[in-house]
Amino acid sequence: MRRSLVIAAVLLALAFVLVGGPSMLLSLSTGQFTAEDPAPEKPTPDVVSFDNSESGFWEYLSPREGFQKRSPINVIVRGDVDDIERILTEPGGGDWSEINESEEEAVPDTYALTGDENVSENETQAETDSAANLTADSATNTTANATNESANNTTADEPPADERRGRIPSLNWGEADGGVRYAYIDPGSNESGYWTTETLQLEDGDYYGQRYHIRLYESPNEDDDWVAMQTHSEHFDWFTLQHRVHGSQSAQRKVESNFMAHPQVDVQEDVTRIYLDNGNSSDADGWATLVELAGLLVIPTLVGIRSRRRAADAASDAGRSAEQVRQRTPDAIDDHLTDIDRRRIAAAYDRVEVGHLLLLVAIVALYLGVRAGGIFLEHRAEFLTPHQIAALLYPVIGVGIPATTYLIARGLTRRLDAAVVAAGSLAVAVWLDYGMLGVDALPLEVVVQRMLVVVALGLIAGGAAKRAARDSKFNDMLLVGTAMWLLVLVGTLFGYL
Repeated sequence: MRRSLVIAAVLLALAFVLVGGPSMLLSLSTGQFTAEDPAPEKPTPDVVSFDNSESGFWEYLSPREGFQKRSPINVIVRGDVDDIERILTEPGGGDWSEINESEEEAVPDTYALTGDENVSENETQAETDSAANLTADSATNTTANATNESANNTTADEPPADERRGRIPSLNWGEADGGVRYAYIDPGSNESGYWTTETLQLEDGDYYGQRYHIRLYESPNEDDDWVAMQTHSEHFDWFTLQHRVHGSQSAQRKVESNFMAHPQVDVQEDVTRIYLDNGNSSDADGWATLVELAGLLVIPTLVGIRSRRRAADAASDAGRSAEQVRQRTPDAIDDHLTDIDRRRIAAAYDRVEVGHLLLLVAIVALYLGVRAGGIFLEHRAEFLTPHQIAALLYPVIGVGIPATTYLIARGLTRRLDAAVVAAGSLAVAVWLDYGMLGVDALPLEVVVQRMLVVVALGLIAGGAAKRAARDSKFNDMLLVGTAMWLLVLVGTLFGYL
């Protein structure tokens, strides 16, 4: 029993070092989550409107018909919704297409076994904003960066101005569907305001990977010509079976790039930012992109893809430097090792078994295989609905990983070694998965959940090792680890974690 407690303590420390610690240090949003803002005291907040427009909108979206500051509006386009859709969905060079009907029916933002549609609103900071610094002493500020400015500088090799304005579109938005979000619209002219659902939803990315999501809400009056948009990035969480929002600024910059890429949009005059003061606990900073398309004749164009430069010389230099470091490292380390250190390293090396490597490969392969399998089936098996794909692959997470861990760990000798390898392997798989998705910020509840499953899997592996099973196959570590794994997964699916 004492040995089991020691192993459990080691696993808790390991989970914090490998999962909790890096998350809290690298993810600014982990410590930024606060309780949901209460509804304002006044029944109807001020709305955002324009000088030549009677109607306006509240600067947030809400999951229900009430003033909850949940999803900030971060893109406003002065133009017709059909022109906006045409610009976003028909640029050349994109690989994306309209999603199939089964995805539309799946309602990804509320895609959980329990139907909890609030969990997906846990927004975290996705990445550090590398956009141009915006000053609050001006209501409007241009978003053109150095790349956009250089694209407009005339040189002898550049085409005429009407052909070189903006850069080549890099995204293609297909129709999407998601959980219902309400926008508050005030038509003006002594008419009462009302709540409405989105006019259109667009997405770019993989349903079972990472994607960008847009909700569009058009003005109630034909003469006003404005469309309010809420953009965010999200990824599919296989532990919760739903999409989890992890930021908005990255998606906002993507949309900006799409509009600035259009040859008839002046990136200096037609794309600016205005301050709406609707920042929240995620990475939203209160600035919204304002695009002027009013009166613009939008003609679909098909253009080629501009090839990216390759920094071959830099990569070559980095490779040579790494090789020099590798050549010097053994001698540098050996000079600082004592005889005791060498004996300890030799003893640790003698403890390594083939099963340890097999356990590492199996856990990482199963975890990442579910992610890759979901994306593959999404594109190759269109006859399957998202729920059917989840039904096929989720058992690999819920049952396959602990079962495989138990079977491989049965061939290992030491309990602590098996527990550490299993827990460390799952932590490595989690970080590799987030790295491939581009997720660098997590909400606190996700960090805690990942730490718990890491500890649970380590206990299962430790309880399956030979020295733990010599008295009884169903020992305390195995039973506690299995119960902990089941409770954490069930609690996660039902919204308790």
